Amino acid sequence: MHPNRKFAWGDEAAMRAFINQTAFAQIVIVADGRPASAQAPLVVAPDGSVRFHLSRANRLTALLDGADVLASVIGTHFYVSPDWYGTEDRVPTWHYRMVEIEGVARRLDEPAVRDLLDQLGQAQEEQLAPKPVWTSAKMDQAVLDRMIGAIVGFAIEVPRFHGALKMGQTKGESESRGVIAALRALGRDREADEMEAAL
Repeated sequence: MHPNRKFAWGDEAAMRAFINQTAFAQIVIVADGRPASAQAPLVVAPDGSVRFHLSRANRLTALLDGADVLASVIGTHFYVSPDWYGTEDRVPTWHYRMVEIEGVARRLDEPAVRDLLDQLGQAQEEQLAPKPVWTSAKMDQAVLDRMIGAIVGFAIEVPRFHGALKMGQTKGESESRGVIAALRALGRDREADEMEAAL
């Protein structure tokens, strides 16, 4: 997380929405004095916890319950060439949006894992409109039961959110406009839109 306060992202509601939209994180714990990580889909649950699941075969599964955990969610990120600023003596940099979630992981029971899968599916399926929304109700329940048996769910209870939105806030407007124009010329409108929104 960048230490410059100009890049601090403190809007918790916006961070929660970002987490639900991005829905994928690096999960990190310390096990036997060494860092260990896994990748997992995740969602902010209605109770405010952040929930995710791993394969039952993942080595972290046996270590997570009760462990301090850090989940890192990275959204849009991109390289910025110093040539794009239109000024001298600048260096390359990287712009990004991210949220880190800290807390203690607690294992979920089987009904909560089913709810987690439905919440994850709903959040992602809504982004695919006008496609009809897929739900687990469309599955043969015996097949669904077997698949749920292959994963383990966790909740980060009482999560602490830390966000960074590094989109050129330390540069002048003309320099930022130069970067936005260069991104648009490359057809990278998503990155340009994110940077423009941060001006």
